[in-house]
Amino acid sequence: MKYLHTMIRVSDPAATIRFFELLGLKEVGRQDNEAGRFTLIFLAAPGDEGAQVELTHNWDEAGYDGGRNFGHLAYRVENIYEVCQRLMDAGVTINRPPRDGHMAFVRTPDAISIELLQDGHLPPQEPWASMPNTGTW
Repeated sequence: MKYLHTMIRVSDPAATIRFFELLGLKEVGRQDNEAGRFTLIFLAAPGDEGAQVELTHNWDEAGYDGGRNFGHLAYRVENIYEVCQRLMDAGVTINRPPRDGHMAFVRTPDAISIELLQDGHLPPQEPWASMPNTGTW
């Protein structure tokens, strides 16, 4: 397993980038998604680009409350199906199953979202391919 990033939602990307630049982080990537109406901005400390902060700007958001601006921690895993099965066997709810063989979401006991991303890609397989989402992530 490899730590990838922590995601936070931001209302003012430029102000947030300036803040993180004061801490010493630099922008290392950006993705605009017209269809989804959001921008992802990745920041990292120079020399530690493997540990990133993902800033998510939802273009139409009208403010965040109740801690909704904190998104998730992300980890790359060698076999997403094996990890999800291990978690499920231990009683963890798979909130967003890895139907596509690439991405899943679970939550900690304190409801912090954890994104699991497959290293590479696995073909869809059951029971995951037809498993519905449960709750929120």
